[in-house]
Amino acid sequence: MTVHHVLVPIDFSAYAEQALDSAIALAQKLQARVTLLHVIQPPLVAGAGMGIWPSSTFLQDLEAAVTRDMEGYLARVTAAGLAGEMVVVHGVPFQEILDTAKARQVDLIIMGTHGRTGLTHVFLGSVAEKVVHLAPCPVLVARQPTSVA
Repeated sequence: MTVHHVLVPIDFSAYAEQALDSAIALAQKLQARVTLLHVIQPPLVAGAGMGIWPSSTFLQDLEAAVTRDMEGYLARVTAAGLAGEMVVVHGVPFQEILDTAKARQVDLIIMGTHGRTGLTHVFLGSVAEKVVHLAPCPVLVARQPTSVA
C-alpha cells in the first residue's frame, strides 16, 4: 500500500491528539502530506416546541474559533516538516469525513475513537465505526491507551 495523503479528523479530544501523533509519525516515514479536518455539527436549539438553528453570527463566530484552534494543529504538522492543510466544514461528522476523503483522494484516514459502549454507543453511534465501514480507503483507528494502575 502506498500512502501519499493522510486525512486526520480532529474533534479536539485526547483521542484526536493520539491520532494526530500517529499520523505525523507515519507521514514522516512515508513523506505523505496531511489534511486535518474538523466538522462543525451545529447544535439544534429547542424553542417553542420546535427546533430552530443557531443564528448565522453564532455559526460564523464558531467557525472562526474552530479555525484558530485548527491552526495550532496545522502548526504541529508543518513543524514536523510535513506538507499539510486544514479543512473546516459544516455537516454530519461521519459523512463529511467520507466526502472529504473521496474529494481529496486520500490514501489513509487516521482517526481517534472514544470507545463508547452500551447505551451511549446505541444512542450516539460511532463516527469511527461508520467511517471504517464506508470509507473509500483504509482507516487506522487510534484509541488512547488506558492507564495501568
